[in-house]
Amino acid sequence: MSGQLPTGGGCFDSLTNTITQTEAADLLYVREEEKLAHDVYLNLFDLYNLPVFEFIAQSEQIHTTRILALLNFFDLEDPASTVVGEFNDPSLQTLYNDLLSQGSESLIAGLLVGATIEEVDIVDLHEKIESATNPSVIMVYGHLLEGSKAHLRAFVGQLSLNGVTYEPQFLSQEEFDSIIAGS
Repeated sequence: MSGQLPTGGGCFDSLTNTITQTEAADLLYVREEEKLAHDVYLNLFDLYNLPVFEFIAQSEQIHTTRILALLNFFDLEDPASTVVGEFNDPSLQTLYNDLLSQGSESLIAGLLVGATIEEVDIVDLHEKIESATNPSVIMVYGHLLEGSKAHLRAFVGQLSLNGVTYEPQFLSQEEFDSIIAGS
């Protein structure tokens, strides 16, 4: 498919068929990073039966599919396993195991893990947007970034309903407050 623009509209109408090595590496990483979020939330939903985990897991599945579409377009091999909880990137495998273990301690711990994942995703996506040059890659990352902000608001809201005030760990207080305010 590389070099040919798919028909039928959508985000691929403006795609150029070239990306940098950094963009390729970033897409491969983001594919598994989004899968990590999906898989953690799926497991936490099974554990706690709280709808926020299921809804956000479904959204993360959409994120992984958007990245997969770019991988396919640029003829990059998909690194993501089809097995829940299995990752090719050893650092993501370790992170998944650690986050799932932490999130399994209690519902509050699970919600804290969700907020943490979304914070890290936001930071990572900002970095990847800054280093990207392909307009379609930037656009897809922008959509993922907005989704991660909404997910962070959802987890912080759930924590608040449970009497917990979430303190940002990776974002500045100013950016965190802006995201929570919906700005």
